This record gives sequence, structure tokens and C-alpha cells, in this order.
Amino acid sequence: MKLASFEVETPVGTRQRVGVRDEHGALVDVTAAYAADLNSRGEADPLAVAETHAPPEMSTFLQRGERAFNAARDAVAFVRETDASEGPTGGQLRFDPADEGVRLLAPLPRPNSIRDFMAFEEHVKNSLGEEPPQVWYDTPVYYKGNPDSVVGPGEEVAWPSHSEQLDYELEIAAVIGKEGTDIDAADAEEYIAGYTVFNDFSARDTQMQEMQGRLGPAKGKDFANAFGPFLVTTDSFDLSEARMTAEINGETWSDGVAGEMYHSFADIVEHVSRDETLYPGDVLGSGTVGEGCGLELGRFLEEGNTVTLHVDGLGTLENTVR
Repeated sequence: MKLASFEVETPVGTRQRVGVRDEHGALVDVTAAYAADLNSRGEADPLAVAETHAPPEMSTFLQRGERAFNAARDAVAFVRETDASEGPTGGQLRFDPADEGVRLLAPLPRPNSIRDFMAFEEHVKNSLGEEPPQVWYDTPVYYKGNPDSVVGPGEEVAWPSHSEQLDYELEIAAVIGKEGTDIDAADAEEYIAGYTVFNDFSARDTQMQEMQGRLGPAKGKDFANAFGPFLVTTDSFDLSEARMTAEINGETWSDGVAGEMYHSFADIVEHVSRDETLYPGDVLGSGTVGEGCGLELGRFLEEGNTVTLHVDGLGTLENTVR
């Protein structure tokens, strides 16, 4: 199942919705379609029940856990089987992302937290210019990003004024869907709601300068974290064979395989949750695939470049830097 967050312009303002991409590429409004399903079954107050079980905002949706995901499945099945177009109060059930007044957002427009790891050995070797230290093999190391600087599909990324060396990073992110502490790696998958494409934009000159102080990255990373286009549930995505590519203005710069992660997401979940609680809406980045950024290639972005990241099974995330 491919979940999305999207905005719809209405006469009374903009509404944020959770949608499921159907087989025709349309977005089924989960809350409205589930309300229509409940109404068809005689529920007395279908919209109130739908908004409780399957809220129209992704963070709250994830907090509802399996109840919300089951509601989403029921909603899509109802629309498919009945070809219904309106909810119990006359609301539209299906939206074309290309229509005027509809805007696809990052799947999780405001994550609870962002932790980004360095899980690909080739990337670490290329970036350091030497063998990784032993601690890297022993522990999935990470930094914490800025959850208030999320960028969605098609959105422009503002070039930070403090940098002259802007870079992209080709990554995958796992989104936590269930609260847990001291999670065993063998049980980690049940805590992951799904995966999405992640572009950890980096101001390399700023990053390198500030990390000389033995802390960071901070300003070098915190200006833009791009996610999208969908949150793909774990039962619909095979990470082991997924090909990852990055194109800059249509030219392929990066090509890798997600299954080359040295530290798996299961190991990452186990590590982070040790004596610490993971919550729905927490984001865990894989780090950059080998040769998945300009730093490794000796070339960087220029103003006006369009960065297109694609991961098989997750979709395509495109952003232009200005």
C-alpha cells in the first residue's frame, strides 16, 4: 500500500488529507472513503468514527496504528468495489495529484524526529578517503536532523546563504509506526510503518567547517530534508533488491542497491530503542548509498539543478534547488 499526504484547496481553505494511491494513480481520501464505507454499513455518525480511526493528518494517523491501516485498506476496497465518488456529506473521495488545487506533500510533513545513519560501507570509505573506524562496524552511528525543515515532492529547495557547495544524498528512510523500547532486531519490522525516498540535502562546505569543532553536522544539514512521494508499507516493498538512482538535470550521477546496507534497519531499530523509546512518526534514514552524493563524485550541484531520486518500489522524488 502506498500512502501519501496531500493538500486540497476548498472554498473554506486548504485541507490536509491522507491518501492511498490506487491502481489508476489517483489518491483515495482515506478518511472520507472510510466514512462512506461506514455509512453504507449503517454507522450512525460515520464521519466522526472515520476521523477517529483514520485521521486526515499522517502523524495522528500513524499513532492510531493497525486500526488506521485497516481503515485505509477498507476505504480503498470500498471505492474499488462500489465506484463511489462522494462521501456521506458530499465530499470527494478520489483526487488526481495533477489536478489544480491538489498538492502532494511529503508523506510525513512534520516527523516526530529525524535520525540519519551511515549504513553503507562504500559511502563511508569514499567520504573519508580511508577505511572506516572500528566503531562504525560495531555501532550504527547517526546524527539528529531538523524535523521542521521537511521538503515535499516537486518543492523547491532554497540554497542556504552560508554555503557555496550544495550536495544531494540518495537515501531511503524507514518511518516508525508503533511505540517501542528495547526492541529486538528480530521484531523490528512490526514497528516500521513503511519506507520512503529521502534526500538529505547537505551544505558540504558548512558541514566540513562546523565538524572541525567535534560536533554536528547541524547548519550543514538542517535547511532541507526531502521525503516522498509515498510511504510504502513494509508488505509492499522489498528493500534487498531495490535499485536506487540519482539524476541531475536528467543525467545519471548515482546508481546503487539498497540491499548493500551494512547495518540493516532491523539493527538500527534495535540500537536506537535500547533504553530509549521509539514513537510513531520517528524517521530513520539509511544514510547515502555508495557513490550516492556529489562529495563522493567530486562534483556538486549548481543553482537551478533538478535532482531526481528514484528507488524501485518507492517511487521518484524530484526537487529543484534555487
